[in-house]
Amino acid sequence: MSVGILGTKLGMTQVFDEEGKAIPVTVVQAGPCTVTQIKTKLTDGYSAIQIGYDEVKPKALNRPELGHLGKSGAPPLRHLKEYRLDNAGDFELGQPLKADLFEVGQIVDVRGTSIGKGFAGYQKRHNFKRGPMSHGSKNHREPGSTGAGTTPGRTFPGKRMAGRMGGENVTIRKLEVIRVDSDRNLLLIKGAVPGKPGALLSIAPTNKVGR
Repeated sequence: MSVGILGTKLGMTQVFDEEGKAIPVTVVQAGPCTVTQIKTKLTDGYSAIQIGYDEVKPKALNRPELGHLGKSGAPPLRHLKEYRLDNAGDFELGQPLKADLFEVGQIVDVRGTSIGKGFAGYQKRHNFKRGPMSHGSKNHREPGSTGAGTTPGRTFPGKRMAGRMGGENVTIRKLEVIRVDSDRNLLLIKGAVPGKPGALLSIAPTNKVGR
């Protein structure tokens, strides 16, 4: 368990390695974040830190939120997230966390909200095959049977059907950090990450073993 950072997806581009190979990367504005709360096993039953990101005007938050942030001396912050740690005592209230938390070549997990695609059908949402396209066929993109007859006489919950697609929390695991720009708090992460430009992201060292 290790601490991560919150950031904003800026977009995608490509960079070139020493051999001239193009590497697709996502540019992420990583922080700066502020440690807003420290939890210990003695006080909370587990060890973790809470960080805040994206400074806003005080009127954007309610009084309980402002009071909570005021205990750490942090400014009004829009987003809060907690990371469990083995030893939260290594951090201090109000401590800033920046992109230099990571290093080139490090493997990270990136979590965000996927792009919403509205109401989608079976083929797009679940990769179903379509029916025959020949003349007379009435089953081009139809769902077909969705349940049994008399028994049980209903469609079971959770059956793959048409519905809203996207707009869900998604974690892309084991992405490589290609570059770290400490001066501008930018991370260049190989590959694509969830969400549109401007989306909130959580970047943390991967907790999975192996590649």
